[in-house]
Amino acid sequence: MELNKQAYEEYVKTITPKNSLAREMFRAFVTGGLICALGQCMTIAMTTYLSMDQETAQTWMQLELILLSVLLTGFGLYPKIVKWGGAGALVPITGFANSVVSPAIENKVEGHVFGIGCKIFTIAGPVILFGVLASWALGILSWCGGKLGVG
Repeated sequence: MELNKQAYEEYVKTITPKNSLAREMFRAFVTGGLICALGQCMTIAMTTYLSMDQETAQTWMQLELILLSVLLTGFGLYPKIVKWGGAGALVPITGFANSVVSPAIENKVEGHVFGIGCKIFTIAGPVILFGVLASWALGILSWCGGKLGVG
């Protein structure tokens, strides 16, 4: 029994990828920074050349970044960015759009209802659910705090 456990542990060591925390953090920083810098450049361009107010430009920039990540996911490029940049590509809104689109693309062969419709929120669904529940709970706490004169 002990031999099997030791052999299994050796097997796990051989197939477990070796990651450098410093390298992964650097890649995430660069990737996230480039996404944010792109968003800032888009916002500046819209306020400067299209004479939009700041709030409208920021809204359009978010929509454009979502569209860009959806297109890059569709062409198979965003997963490569995620593989290189890790959390730097997954944490911004572009990563959320990727998590919605990826299951839809993978399951489109099963049809619109059972493929895309049922699988589109496989990854993003829990995020949406717990985000809504947390917002609701914090809203109730804030309301109760306001009624009690706290906060």
